[in-house]
Amino acid sequence: MTNPMATATAANPVLRVAPASPAEAAAHFRASLAYHADVSDVAAALAAGGDPGFVVVDSRSTESWDQGHIPGAIQLPTALIPEQAEQFLDKSVPVVTYCWGPGCNGATRAALALAELGYRVKEMLGGFEYWAREGFEFETWQGRERRVPDPLTAPADADNCGC
Repeated sequence: MTNPMATATAANPVLRVAPASPAEAAAHFRASLAYHADVSDVAAALAAGGDPGFVVVDSRSTESWDQGHIPGAIQLPTALIPEQAEQFLDKSVPVVTYCWGPGCNGATRAALALAELGYRVKEMLGGFEYWAREGFEFETWQGRERRVPDPLTAPADADNCGC
């Protein structure tokens, strides 16, 4: 006799590979949070005033930096990290890297380069794109700007998404 659940699972692309056990899933997601921070959490920590306990590194080019960057961030393009990181960063202070956005792995490459040099590092998910789309203030060569939050990335009528 065939197991109807096995047949349904085989046909379902979501369950074709079974979910991890709860313990394995918890370990995975705990580890993910050790490597990643999201835009809203970084913005909240920076807005709280005082020392947030980390430094933000923009790993993009000068031209990209001039288009807009997070206030207070340090510009350190990925290619320059091996030669210049020690000039700008203290190994005792965690680093949060960002690049353009989810379609770019520049922040990942920067995080890897910093980790290989002995820095504790997290990557900011969403990058500069989601920073701007969520309506957080940013700097350009012309001054500070803030865009209206995109309702597809930030709550329209609340301070936070509740997550």
